[in-house]
Amino acid sequence: MAARRWARQQPRFDLVIDQHHGLPWLAPWWCGTRCLAYIHEVLGPIWRSFYRPLTATFGAWQERRMLWLYRNVPFWTASASTKILLEQIGVRRVHLIPYGVDTVALPELDAKPLTPPLRLVVVSRLAPNKRIDHAIRAYALLRQRGVPATLMVVGGGIAEGVLRQLAAELAPDPPVVFTGPLSEAGKDACLREAHVLIHTSLREGWGLNVIEANAMGTPAVVYPVAGLIESTLDDQTGIVVPAETPDAVADALAKLASDPDRYQRYRRAAWERARTFHWSQVLPVACDFLESQAQAASS
Repeated sequence: MAARRWARQQPRFDLVIDQHHGLPWLAPWWCGTRCLAYIHEVLGPIWRSFYRPLTATFGAWQERRMLWLYRNVPFWTASASTKILLEQIGVRRVHLIPYGVDTVALPELDAKPLTPPLRLVVVSRLAPNKRIDHAIRAYALLRQRGVPATLMVVGGGIAEGVLRQLAAELAPDPPVVFTGPLSEAGKDACLREAHVLIHTSLREGWGLNVIEANAMGTPAVVYPVAGLIESTLDDQTGIVVPAETPDAVADALAKLASDPDRYQRYRRAAWERARTFHWSQVLPVACDFLESQAQAASS
């Protein structure tokens, strides 16, 4: 293992962070010092989005076995949903520290009247597990119900061709706009212009783009899945729909479009909360925790 060979050539570390994403580094068994496991999400059903059934079943099985093998290693995660899943597998110590974002919240919440058309945005890697097709279908349903709306998809990935074809078939007028990857400034501008961010992922460790949108004064409508139920507080900073279906998203958007007072309430609460997730607020807490782990290792 290249990581093991490289580590052996270095002075002894006080702390090694072993990041999990489907497969771990097995660092507790070779690093020779205190090890902390870091994980965004337990992939679980996400395996099925990328692999054939047999491979996906094996992948999910070995992931759970590996996490069980790490049950005595302290874990760090940002999501209470992930913490619960780890504890169900048998992990004994899970420390929760929220994610930070680089996006600086607007200094003041600017005016954004809820006037038609309803401007919708998706910001995501265009991958199967993100289920961008659900957002496109929700947009098409919204248009069929007579709600004026537009949809912009920001990001790139392996599913882009399929998504473009789906959008052309289901929602040709006005067409879905695919921007491809944007700079941070460009992404922030799209988030600030939009009325609502849509997030229909299969599962998330957290959903940082929700907080980024909130920082730009834009609430989100999200699926009721791990991670997203934390980054969006239902009926406070946005809407967590009751089911993982495009119909549920379209219903929520149609109702919100006719309730400007509720929309503005979501905007303000989302913007105020997003300011607490900037790295300037989160990083000192994370650094203090890591320092405590390193000192424990050297004591």
